[in-house]
Amino acid sequence: MSKKNPSPKTQTADEVLSHKPALSEKTYQAELRKLHIELVKMQRWVQERGLKVCIVFEGRDGAGKGGTIKALTERVSPRTFRVVALPAPTDREKTQMYLQRYVAHLPAAGEVVVFDRSWYNRAGVERVMGFCTPEQTEAFLHGAPQFEKAMIDSGIILLKYWLEVTPEEQERRLRDRIDDGRKTWKLSPMDILSFNRWDDYTTARDEMFKYTDTEFSPWFIAHSEDKKRVRLNVLSHILAHVPYEDLPQEKVKLPKRKIKVSSNTEHPLRIVPEKF
Repeated sequence: MSKKNPSPKTQTADEVLSHKPALSEKTYQAELRKLHIELVKMQRWVQERGLKVCIVFEGRDGAGKGGTIKALTERVSPRTFRVVALPAPTDREKTQMYLQRYVAHLPAAGEVVVFDRSWYNRAGVERVMGFCTPEQTEAFLHGAPQFEKAMIDSGIILLKYWLEVTPEEQERRLRDRIDDGRKTWKLSPMDILSFNRWDDYTTARDEMFKYTDTEFSPWFIAHSEDKKRVRLNVLSHILAHVPYEDLPQEKVKLPKRKIKVSSNTEHPLRIVPEKF
């Protein structure tokens, strides 16, 4: 069992951010652009060499998983970077072996699969909210390392990230979802039910780390108080842990073209009103 990644001590937002000046939007975008260029290079290498990469994002509600995943995938091909965010299991899936429905989404050669929550639902929300029995949780915690060892032995590069947020910042973000019409879809009934279970989730998190933070498949902890920083840090960490090279690429040159047919048409067109 690895001892290199101890459970993160709960800190206030001020403690986490006190030693870090705020990143300007200009600096953030400049650094993000550099990382996006490297991710495109990594994507080409993954495709060329048939790598199989699986990235797991876990953390409390409002920890910043969605924003980090968006930053990771917004400039690469969805055919290569596939995001998996499974809904609640169906009645049929509830009768299956627990890990069965996740196996179907694991990467094949030339793919990067990003799990927005994963099989670790059983160690977190299912355990805390009573959707599984203590015996099922225990069986999962003992079995997950074996499952991940089998993944790695099959050639999958597995990276697991836990985004750690303070209770103060989590509450601020959840309240923001209530007040911002663009974000209300992010606020589920489960978020509300989970709001007063902070200590239960802490216990579940620590137990999860105890059993599943292994030498061959460690957990990487990222403090997510500062959304810009955590995105840059996680993307940089991924690039450091997926071996890739910059493949030579022939420079694209557009040929000259001749357009003889007018772009106008006699067919009556339904034009979108220009309201803006």
